[in-house]
Amino acid sequence: MQLLQAERDALLKPLATVTGIVERRHTLPILSNVLIQKSGDTLTCTGTDLEIQIAATQSEGFSGNDFAITVSAKKFSDILRAIPDKSVVTLEENESRLTVKAGKSRFALQTLPAGDFPTLSVDTSLKATVRMPQGQLKALLGRVQYAMAHQDIRYYLNGLFLVTEGNLLKLVATDGHRLGFASTELPTSFDKNEVILPRKTILELYKLLQDVDDEVTVDIAGNQVKFSFGNVVIHSKVVDGKFPDYNRVIPQNNDKLLNIERQLLLASLQRAAILSNEKFRGVRLVLTDGLIKILCNNNEQEEAQEEVEVAYTGAPLDIGFNIQYLLDVLTNSQVENLNFTFGDVNSSVLVTIPDNEHFKYIVMPMRI
Repeated sequence: MQLLQAERDALLKPLATVTGIVERRHTLPILSNVLIQKSGDTLTCTGTDLEIQIAATQSEGFSGNDFAITVSAKKFSDILRAIPDKSVVTLEENESRLTVKAGKSRFALQTLPAGDFPTLSVDTSLKATVRMPQGQLKALLGRVQYAMAHQDIRYYLNGLFLVTEGNLLKLVATDGHRLGFASTELPTSFDKNEVILPRKTILELYKLLQDVDDEVTVDIAGNQVKFSFGNVVIHSKVVDGKFPDYNRVIPQNNDKLLNIERQLLLASLQRAAILSNEKFRGVRLVLTDGLIKILCNNNEQEEAQEEVEVAYTGAPLDIGFNIQYLLDVLTNSQVENLNFTFGDVNSSVLVTIPDNEHFKYIVMPMRI
């Protein structure tokens, strides 16, 4: 039975949107599949890993009957990508097999019943609805998401802390060695709501958001957050845990100020990093009046030294850091200049944007 005839991109676009979260190997075989549904004029592709669910719709470029089917997300998307651009694709179903035809190519894929696909139950206990431009949320995420922990035993650090409070939306990420904080003002005021979003949700959201003024709606519920933008809807469970009090780690008394051009410091650190220790990734920053020396070495007794003339006021300082933590903030802060304020050799550095209270990045020092 013929299900659908479509332009290749009309199928590939919604499919590519959801396949990022689909696990290729799973104890439940159906979780490796994508749910494809056609109802009236709308084609919907849905993927889930039981923690996150992404649905993407398409409303033009196809014709056919209403149907619901599940098929391997990876195999189906790989087939569509391999088919020439602008091809017309025909889908046919016959006894739990999906036949994909395009030109003289033909592929037969196993299917599983659509009724067995485990869609997330939606939490309707809505606490807050935040609306903002997609590009604004993407930029906000970009300033902190790299500081999330990865496979940390403290599971509540493997994600992003999202807070609405008054007219502010705050995002915080930390892996225990560095912390990123970014906030933005909202047109509406909210009660205080706090949720921890899983790392995977944030990475997919950041990938799918466009740098445009079109609106994204964030619905915060009791144990779930929903993001709606364009033709995409993401439902994500929240991490059940207590996020640490991030205000306690923000240095208050750092008195040594370094103002530096971001690209200049980034280029110097990237060069020095070539000879850093691959395991420890240490870098020494030696600050004197008007000058910063950047020093790296490794187990082969190789050394790199960079000198940069800077606007630095304060006592001389020789301090070590993980160079990757500095590269991350320099790479992801799309501004001309950054302020680094230091205390002593045992104090964390505070990185801020001049005349901007909405961004803070803290890195703990390391002994070198």
